[in-house]
Amino acid sequence: MFELTVRSDFSSAHFLRDYEGKCRNLHGHTWQVAVTVAGNELNAIGVMADFVGLKQHLNSILVRLDHTCLNDQEFFKVNNPTAENLARFIFQEYRQLIAPLRLVKVQVWESDRTDVVYYE
Repeated sequence: MFELTVRSDFSSAHFLRDYEGKCRNLHGHTWQVAVTVAGNELNAIGVMADFVGLKQHLNSILVRLDHTCLNDQEFFKVNNPTAENLARFIFQEYRQLIAPLRLVKVQVWESDRTDVVYYE
């Protein structure tokens, strides 16, 4: 089994509904995102998946979030835009783009000291 990870980032604002701290106010982050995929087959040149394609797929999701208020996105109108829900959203979107590879996890950092990992 092989695992490949690609990373990217985007900037957005959000506020947490029903939260009793500063994060209930509109604020922003430069989010760091890493996705890890797995497979056990290599192609004729010894590659499981092209890093370029994996990063393009990730960026096709992140560009929709970049420089927006996450609360305005359909998914986050129903789901509070926490780091946890952001990781879950990216996981669900990315998984659809990479078949037959298996998506192992999505990791999201809202700062250099705080991150969340989502997997199924």
